[in-house]
Order: sequence, then C-alpha cells, then structure tokens
Amino acid sequence: MAAATHTIQVFEHQCLWAHKGEERLSTTQLMAFQDFYGEKGVPYYSLVNNGIQFNEYAGVIKVGNLTVEVLPKADKSDDKPLWQNTLINMLKTVGIFNIHAPSSTSLRLKSNSILDLYFELFINEIEYLLHRGFIKKYRKVERNALALKGALNFGKHIQKNVVHKERFYVRQTVYDTDHKIHQLLYKTIQLIHSINTNPLLNSRLGTLALNFPEVSSCVVTESFFHTLQFTRKTEPYKNALSIARLLLFNYHPDVSSGKTHLLALMFDMNLLWEQYVYISLRRKLLTKGFTITAQSRKKFWKPHIGYHSTMVPDIVINKDKPGCIVLDTKWKNLNGKNPSPEDLRQLYVYKKYYNATKVALIYPGEHYSITAGKYYEETHNTLSHHECAVITLPIDKKDPQSKIVLAQFMADYL
Repeated sequence: MAAATHTIQVFEHQCLWAHKGEERLSTTQLMAFQDFYGEKGVPYYSLVNNGIQFNEYAGVIKVGNLTVEVLPKADKSDDKPLWQNTLINMLKTVGIFNIHAPSSTSLRLKSNSILDLYFELFINEIEYLLHRGFIKKYRKVERNALALKGALNFGKHIQKNVVHKERFYVRQTVYDTDHKIHQLLYKTIQLIHSINTNPLLNSRLGTLALNFPEVSSCVVTESFFHTLQFTRKTEPYKNALSIARLLLFNYHPDVSSGKTHLLALMFDMNLLWEQYVYISLRRKLLTKGFTITAQSRKKFWKPHIGYHSTMVPDIVINKDKPGCIVLDTKWKNLNGKNPSPEDLRQLYVYKKYYNATKVALIYPGEHYSITAGKYYEETHNTLSHHECAVITLPIDKKDPQSKIVLAQFMADYL
C-alpha cells in the first residue's frame, strides 16, 4: 500500500525539524534534503541541527510523498491561504504562468498547491495542442524496409540482410510527429504521472497518455532548449515546453540511498519582487508617456588590465531624460528600521551616475508609505539637497490579481 501523501506549508525563513515542531520531517525526508544540499549547498534552504531552514525563496519542494510549500511573507499576517494566493498571482503577473489554452484562464482546481497548478497548466497546454493537431517535422532514419526507397546503406545492408534478400537497409527522410519536441512533452507527461498525488488530475493524465502519438524515447539536454528556435508552426508549443523544461531540469531522482525523488520549483523572492514591481509599473507608465527600463547597465570602473565593472539598478524611469528616476527593490520587511547603509550608498551612486532627479528603495509592506531622507554633504556635516526615499508598497492580497497599490504612489512620487 502506498504511503499517504502529505503537504506542509511554511513561510520563508522558517525551520522544519525531524525532532520537534507541529509539522515534522521523517528521517528519510530529512536525509533526502541533506543529500540534495550536498557539499556545495543549494540556495533554497540551509541545514540546521536535525532540520532545515528556508531562505528567501518561495515555491514548492516535493520529496517522495511529502510536498513542502514555502510561502512569502512581507508583513505580520500569518494567513497561509492568502499568501499562497498572493504568490500564485505574483507569478501570473510576471508571466511564469503564461498560457495559450482558453480553458486555462479558469483553472479547475480551486485549492491548488503551486505544484498542482504547474501540472494542471501543462495538462491544459497539451490538451490544447492535441485539439489543434500535433505538427509534423522531417527527420532522418535508418531502417530495414521492404522497398528501396531512399539511399541504400550498402555496408549495413550486406551485414543485416544476407538471409533476407527481400529487404533493403536504407536511409530515409520521414515526415511525422516523432520528433524531439513531442518526445520531451511525452517524457514530461510520464514524469508528472509518476509524482502526481492529486486524484483530480489522474484521469486527465491517463487520457493524455492514451491519445498522445507514439514517439521515441529521448535524452533531455539543456542544449536543445538553448538552440530551439520557435517558428509560426512551433510557437503554440512555447508555454508547454517552458513548463516541461522547468519540471524536467528541477527533478532530481534518487537523491538518497533510499530512492527518494525530489522536485524543487523555487523562486528567489528578491528577483520576483523586482519583476513584479517593474511589470506593474510598466503597465501604468507606458500609457502616460514615460519610459521604463529594467536592469539598465552602466560602466563605472575599469582596472588597467581586465574587464570593467558595471552598476545595474533594478528600474530606471525616463533614462537619459529630464526627470530620470532610479528605483531599487528589496524584498524585506523593515519593521520600522532604517535601510541598510549599503543600500543607501548604492542609491547615492545611482543618483550621481544616472543624473537622477529622484532615487528610492521599494519595499513590500502592510501599508503604503513614503519616507524621504537627505544625504549629508561630502565635505562637511550638513544635509545636502540629495534625497533618497524609502517607499513601502502594499500588495492587495484580496484582489484576484494581487496588484500593488500604485495609484497613490504615482500621484505622490512620479
């Protein structure tokens, strides 16, 4: 009888132990986490005495029959369903959950884990592609045939057909659905089927496996995805392949001697918050005549021998124009404290190098606020006219889109 499935929800920076706490890891599960951590470590969590402590990453880690959902937390609220919904909607906003299939706009699973969402989105995409009809591609094959069609491989023909004179060993070009794209998608279906614990998805997975055309097995390599060029015919496959890549390359079978499999889909909350703020602002600003760029590089130092160093602010509004504004996002709760000196120094440099009118640090928070502060003069102990604002932007967690409350910020600051 299969072991019961179990889901644990924790917040970033929290710990899970094997010997204490309301929710505990089994010895096998802890060993799987330790083996996956290895000697080089992983960014998602750290090892502590008889347990693990999660870092500034949110998402899901599945170890055997245990699913651990790591949720973000930027204020005092401990409402886990609300933060789970917030994380999902943040991922949707930045395009992690891009979808083609019309049915995917209203997902059928209502109390999803993030892992269930990925599985269902992938299933929806494949159902959509099957309904459209799978594309065919040319591929080269070598095989024994009953007719001489193609180029005869004379060496292998002599080797294999000494007895069977009626056969021809030929090289042929065939046009069918058995190509690398479909092979990878089918491999992903098999992976999901092997680790899925949601009974609502089982029948759909079985139907997909039954209706999927027969394809060859394949080896999954990063080089295939790096070299893949989408055309008009293959563009509808983009989202399905994106999810397939995420699942196939984050699945780690047999991470311990106990044959425990591990799947990790984790997101750096600093990067997610940066993208979330950027995309939310871009939607508002482009209609008002502003320009907005993310990760804008500028050279600022070069050794006599070697490469130059660059500075990369998170967001620049109206770059190289009058009224330039530089914003740097930080995923942390200040709890009424000042920003770190390093962050303030960083914004001081941005203001000078980008000739910015304003610079600000953007934090998540329970309430909207802007706190302006001035830098001291470089040569004497008096305040200058150079300012750096500290801004907290609340996420409307009850909104279906979990939108940042931007209207007041734009009216006050831009």
